[in-house]
Amino acid sequence: MTPAAALHARWLGTVAYAEAWDLQQQLFKGRSNHLLLLEHPPVYTRGVRTDPANILIDPRTVGADDVTVNRGGDVTFHGPGQLVGYPILNVAGKRGGGMADTVAYVSSIEQILIDTLAEFGLGADRFAGFPGVWLDPDTPTARKIAAIGVRLSRGRSMHGFALNVSTDLTWFDHIVPCGIGQHEVTTMRAEGIDVPMVDVATAVARHCGERLGLDLDIASVTERAPGDTDLSMFSRGGGAGQPITQGRSDSGVPVRLKGRLAQAGVTGGLSLQERKPEWMRVKLHTGPEYNRLKKVGHDLDLVTVCEEAGCPNIFECWNEGTATFMLLGQRCTRACGFCLVDTRKPEAVDAAEPERVAAAIADLDLDFAVLTMVARDDLDDGGASIVADTVRAIRKESPGTGVEVLISDLRGSAESLQVVIDSRPDVFNHNIETVVELQRAVRPSAGYARSLSVLARAKAAGLTTKSGMILGIGETVAQVHRTLIDLAAVGVDIVTIGQYLRPTTHHLAIQRWWEPSEFADLKRFGEQQLGLPHVEASPLTRSSHHAGTAARAVTPTRDAQPA
Repeated sequence: MTPAAALHARWLGTVAYAEAWDLQQQLFKGRSNHLLLLEHPPVYTRGVRTDPANILIDPRTVGADDVTVNRGGDVTFHGPGQLVGYPILNVAGKRGGGMADTVAYVSSIEQILIDTLAEFGLGADRFAGFPGVWLDPDTPTARKIAAIGVRLSRGRSMHGFALNVSTDLTWFDHIVPCGIGQHEVTTMRAEGIDVPMVDVATAVARHCGERLGLDLDIASVTERAPGDTDLSMFSRGGGAGQPITQGRSDSGVPVRLKGRLAQAGVTGGLSLQERKPEWMRVKLHTGPEYNRLKKVGHDLDLVTVCEEAGCPNIFECWNEGTATFMLLGQRCTRACGFCLVDTRKPEAVDAAEPERVAAAIADLDLDFAVLTMVARDDLDDGGASIVADTVRAIRKESPGTGVEVLISDLRGSAESLQVVIDSRPDVFNHNIETVVELQRAVRPSAGYARSLSVLARAKAAGLTTKSGMILGIGETVAQVHRTLIDLAAVGVDIVTIGQYLRPTTHHLAIQRWWEPSEFADLKRFGEQQLGLPHVEASPLTRSSHHAGTAARAVTPTRDAQPA
């Protein structure tokens, strides 16, 4: 299957409307065929022809967002229990997306939904004069079960459809749905069909691929098990490398974590006592630059992720005079299953940290500096202002030094993300870490769609973007390929791929060692088949490994970047 000939369908779970919108817009700029399938938190969206009279209350009074978008149609509702589909496709037509092409495209979307409903035992059809998909059309009891609102431009589609699977119908009482007041809205559940959302999403994806004549390439987030509301990997307070035995399996891995991995088809793993393959062994090489950087960092009370995360490349990078500085302290508010960073309660923010980091970089005369951060969900802006202030301080002290930032998702806050974007780093890095199927097990407080939207926003702002993955947790080659396809589709410039190393017994187990030749194959796939500008892939590759070299390979001069 070649990426160009496939429909890349992604069941993403619950995604905020604004994040899905940013992701859509960036995908729309490309040429891949993507189908995003998801649910939204409650939101009312207005099309370009919405009559304000059809919005009966202020949506905010019932806890819903109110958004105006550039699609056709009137006001509609999106929320839990509703399958929302965004096909971002190359639409074949004779008029480059004109009205005739739009009508034909809408008809094809209607048929996909009609075929899907038939598969579950519901006879649906079109209703002349009324958009969408209906039950018992042309009768007094006609009921609308799916809404459609699309936009076609230059042969590309965006927006899409909303199929009511198990939606609470009282949400529709606050609007005149799609401007149609004389007919009711219904759901599959209300019609006696009670099926899991992911089953409906899978059926829609299959019918979409068949209707469009594209090979189906589908990936799905792992559904949360009933009662699994704890997003943490292991209990707070243990600190890095301090196993907590209560509630754990014999292997030290949390029981809940093992369950999440099992849901994704991953069981077992290699013992910590198993000997590493030869290509994973790193010799100790401390030189003058290593010792100098270590002394400067400690004298200025700075934290490097090289030390905190136990990076295997620390001697190579430090001896070359490059390092990654970790901002906002040594304690992270998240507990990802692969990370050694301390997870105890974070300490107060040091407002002088940006100047101290800038002073260290100037003293070391670095050509390229990487700034990363612990997640600080306890802060209103997630720590964005400290990151931005550090970039500006480095610019002031060392104007010739290139700067890369490696940030958290900032809880999806567009405002916080803009603070970092406005500092104009040379490279904007946010790691997706793993394939979509393993997200809940590997980093339960983050999300695949959110990470893609963060990268999409940064790319739309004109920044050089970068992301990374760790392998060996249970992912397949096909799943890694899908992730690379998605990163390429949102315009990522640099991707790093390396082997996961298990820090302690209470972290994720290594499922297997990826061979050096497999990393070479991934580099070829990313660069030659997907057109990614630069892929750094090897067993020992980490996010900041050869960061300066990769940046210089793809980044224009700073003067040429948008202001």
